[in-house]
This record gives sequence, structure tokens and C-alpha cells, in this order.
Amino acid sequence: MATFGNYALIAALVVNLYCAVAFVTGFLLRRPRLVESAQGGMRAIFLLVTAASAALVYALMTHDFRIEYVAAYSSRDMPAPYLFAAWWGGQNGSMLFWAWILGLYALIVSFYRRRHPELIPYVLMVLNFNLTLFLGLMASANNPFRLLPFVPNDGNGLNPLLQNPTMVIHPPMLYLGYVGFVVPFAFCMAALLSGRLGDEWIKATRRWTILSWFFLGVGMLLGGRWAYVELGWGGYWAWDPVENASFMPWLTGTAFLHSVMIQEKRRMLKIWNVVLIVLTFALCIFGTFLTRSGVVSSVHAFARTHIGPYFLFFIAISVLFAFSLLFWRRKALRSEAQLDSILSRESAFLLNNLVLLGACFAVFWGTIFPVISEAVRGVKITVGPPFFNKVNIPIGLFL
Repeated sequence: MATFGNYALIAALVVNLYCAVAFVTGFLLRRPRLVESAQGGMRAIFLLVTAASAALVYALMTHDFRIEYVAAYSSRDMPAPYLFAAWWGGQNGSMLFWAWILGLYALIVSFYRRRHPELIPYVLMVLNFNLTLFLGLMASANNPFRLLPFVPNDGNGLNPLLQNPTMVIHPPMLYLGYVGFVVPFAFCMAALLSGRLGDEWIKATRRWTILSWFFLGVGMLLGGRWAYVELGWGGYWAWDPVENASFMPWLTGTAFLHSVMIQEKRRMLKIWNVVLIVLTFALCIFGTFLTRSGVVSSVHAFARTHIGPYFLFFIAISVLFAFSLLFWRRKALRSEAQLDSILSRESAFLLNNLVLLGACFAVFWGTIFPVISEAVRGVKITVGPPFFNKVNIPIGLFL
């Protein structure tokens, strides 16, 4: 199965690169057939990633310890649910799981072509851009099908802390939320690229945004339950860096959900909504960076690896691209109405947004400050729960 899985991943990457070239060339040269072939290629990518995922799950279930990942995260005495959960229990497998969800979302989006024929090709192009990062890493340094030079009799097994019923559901919920927010971002970029700057992209992504926000929230609640049972923190939330990583996009996603209602009803806050969804997307990828790079100390994080710079570069390119498009379309995105007064409903929603962003910034600063202090002064200064509680409890009460 290792060979089959490897070939499936390589084929997915090749098709993904073809789609990227076909999308860009098709749009620039106005060749709709190229764009259509790229859209078909996105469906093929999902099938190939599904095949690779099935190969990994089969290897886990059948104890194929020739594969390094299987030997590292499973064992013969593990129950079937935990063997299946080992798919996302390690660094490389979880990247495959992320790519599978993103491919599934792209497949679902492709069925919206008749409703939004001008937007969907651009949406799929942005999703293709996101897939490139994960497929590229898996086809090279983070290959989940890498073979061992020998075959052990048994594997190391999944971390005992992760062998909890909650952990079978908790990570998938978080991934569904993280990856789900990529779709509204992609629709936003599609609107900016196509010039369709009305409410179409907002209405098309309303359910996506709500579901992503819901999944991320449920994932955090389940994670809190797991921490309470397994870690003995004496509570459900300890402001752990990886907990914060999921909380930040949830805060900005909450602000976005409130803000888009003003755009739909009053044609206001168009630029603000673009900023919010770009920020939410960037924080989702940033959360993935925190979890996978090892730059922060957390029981939730994977071991320190070399892939952190790739995620930071991806975030930088994505944000630069998004704000370049925003600057290009800034005149067309001007509000069609003004705030009636500081006591109006719109003003209240805007204040709500600013407070949520203030809370997000406080969490962000407290999370990355140890990393900054270590880089600047050579000493890691830990920011503990007292700081987060002192700042965020008043903000929560204000809301």
C-alpha cells in the first residue's frame, strides 16, 4: 500500500500543478476550455487524495509496520477507532487529512457552477493554490508513506493521552473549521478577481461560514473536555498556545458573521468584511503553523520540524495577494451608505467587531510573545493564564 499511496500523492501533485497552470493560463488568455479542464482536474485531485488516504488507513488497520508513520502511531493492541484516528494523530497523516478535507470542499464547491458561474472558476483556483502547499510537502519531506529500513514486530502506538474517545472527534472538528474558512476566503478572492463585488460572494458563503464557525467552536469545546479529563489542569481552558491558535480565527470569524449582515442590509463595511475574512484565513493557517512548527511549547503541538518557514511564506504570499487585490478594487468597494449615528445598530455591530478584534490581538500577542522574547533576548518569557484572564475577562463581560 505504501507504493500505491506514494503514486497517488505524486499523481495528485502533478494534476494540481497542471490545474494551477491551466487556471492562470486560461484566465489570462481567455481560454475557457483550459479553465474547464482545470475544474475537472480538481475533482481528480480529490479522488487521488482519497485513494492515498484509503491506503494509509488500510496500512494502519492491517499493521503494515514497513511504513514509518504506521510504526510510529499505531500498534497491534490498539482498538480500531484509535487505529483510524491515527490517520490524523501524527504530523504527516494529519496533513493528508487536511488535504482530503480541502479536496472534499473543492468537490462540493464545484457543484455550485450553475449558481455562480463567474465566481466558481476563481474559487477553485484559490483552493488549488492552498492544496499546493500540502501536496508539495507530502510529496517531499512529509511523506506519510516513507518506508523504514527494517520491519519492527510492533509499533509505538498512539500517544496514550490521545487514546480518548473525545480525540476521535476533536481533531476532525477543528480541521473542518480551519479548512472550512478557506472557502469564504476563496469566494472573497474570486469576487475581487472577477469584479463581482456585490453581495453574491457573501450570500454564497453564509452557510460555509456558519458551519466552519460551528465546527471550530465544537472542536474547542471537545478539546477543553479532553484537557480536563486527561491533563488534570483543573479546568477546561488554560490558554495553551494551540488552544489560542483555534480561538483566534473563531473570534475573527464571529466578527465576520456579524459584519456581513450590515453589508447585506445597508451595503456598508465592504472593505472591512474583506479584511476580516482575510484575517480569519491567515489566522487559520497561522494556527496550523503554531501546531506544526514546534515554535511553541504545548501538549497539543507536534514535535519541532522544518516546515514552519513554508507556512509563514504561504501566509505572507496569501495576505500580500489578498491586500493587493483589495487595494486594486478599493474604489468599487466603497460603502453605499454611511453610519446614521454612533447609537445606530450599525455602530453597535462595528463596536462589537472592534472589541472582538481587540480580544484576538490580546490572545495573539500573549501567544507569540515567548517566541519574540526568545528571538530578541535569548530568553523565553512565558505568558500564563493570569495575563489572558486579566485582559479577556473584561472584554468578555463587555460583549
